[in-house]
Amino acid sequence: MITYRQASLSELKLAVDWATTEGWNPGRHDAEIFYASDPYGFVCAEQAGEIIATGSIVAYEKAFGFMGFFIVRPDLRGQGIGRDFWTWRRNLLQSRLQPHAPIGMDGVFDMQSFYARGGFTFSHRNLRMEGRGIAGSAFKNLEPLSELPFEMISAYDHKHFGFARHTFLKAWIQPQEGWGYGAVSGESLTGMGVIRPCVNGYKIGPLFADDAQTADDLYQALSTHAKGQTLFLDIPEQNPAAQALAKRYQLKEVFGCARMYNGPAPQLPWSQIYGISSFELG
Repeated sequence: MITYRQASLSELKLAVDWATTEGWNPGRHDAEIFYASDPYGFVCAEQAGEIIATGSIVAYEKAFGFMGFFIVRPDLRGQGIGRDFWTWRRNLLQSRLQPHAPIGMDGVFDMQSFYARGGFTFSHRNLRMEGRGIAGSAFKNLEPLSELPFEMISAYDHKHFGFARHTFLKAWIQPQEGWGYGAVSGESLTGMGVIRPCVNGYKIGPLFADDAQTADDLYQALSTHAKGQTLFLDIPEQNPAAQALAKRYQLKEVFGCARMYNGPAPQLPWSQIYGISSFELG
């Protein structure tokens, strides 16, 4: 008999381990931040006392949901376990949100037809770009995110993510062994970015900026913290400026996901989004 239930932090860490095996390269400290953001947002399927599937159903203040970490143990795939578990997850997340609230996901490309049957519509591709960290120059208009008013950061993130995510953001902008910068003009934030250590190298995300020059400044400053090491940036394909930045720093596409939505897709300023936060939580 298979049972579905909420996952503990240790079981979320197992999901992160499985994601590593799948080649998704999660952050080394992602589990703790993810779990603190929404302790009810992680679930699992159990059979005979063993975890056989994992998934996330994170809710952002009932206004928006995001599904991720959908992994069935490799030796049990092809038996319909994932289909039933995924449907249960979607339904449970819908029950955690206000009526008609949208749900997003970044699904691997070869699962798009499955997700479409579950009510999700393709939006665009998010591409994982890989390169090497470089030593950037000093930029006078950049400040550590930890030293800026949180309300300013939250408002800027809200504009680019589409929904409030205060709990997640407070931990994310000060990652263990990582760094966050904000670009400041007068009393306004014109860009923000975070770099964190991953199982393999470092990953920048998010990278939001009002213009290409600010995005470049932030990228160089963040890249400095990964000088000479493997560096990843997950860019939305429909932002030509993000593609140009990746090309300028010789980043190569190594992976990707289809961004899909169940319900109305949020209207985001994609031309200002140079890197998403994560494939798991949006």
